[in-house]
Amino acid sequence: MDSPKRILLVEDEFFIRDLYDRYLKKNGYDVVTAIDGEDGYQKAMSTSFDLILLDIMMPKMTGIEVLEKIKQDGSIAKNTPVYLLTNQVQQSIITEAFKLGAEGYLIKAQLLPKQIVEEIKNIFKNKQPQQEIAT
Repeated sequence: MDSPKRILLVEDEFFIRDLYDRYLKKNGYDVVTAIDGEDGYQKAMSTSFDLILLDIMMPKMTGIEVLEKIKQDGSIAKNTPVYLLTNQVQQSIITEAFKLGAEGYLIKAQLLPKQIVEEIKNIFKNKQPQQEIAT
């Protein structure tokens, strides 16, 4: 049996982080949360994840700064898919995120938590596993 997909949720707003954390766990995902960009970067570097959900506007390090650092050569998270979870829809920021290696973005204000979960299910259906599970 496959182990649950591991998701790193980097979101500084407690209510949003808690809400998405509960919805994702209820749908069988193994979720690790981070409270700001620096915390998210440290957690992304400490263990492997199948997906990183990354807010853009955060204290200590922005999502763009985190993305840039985790996509560097030699990073444990270099090949982990990153989706921005944001309300920031400035085209220049989105363009920069794609240049740095983001796979996509989800607009928080336009999606209910259950829709976020559905989007994540679709992301995993269309992706190859990040790591093969030894049998």
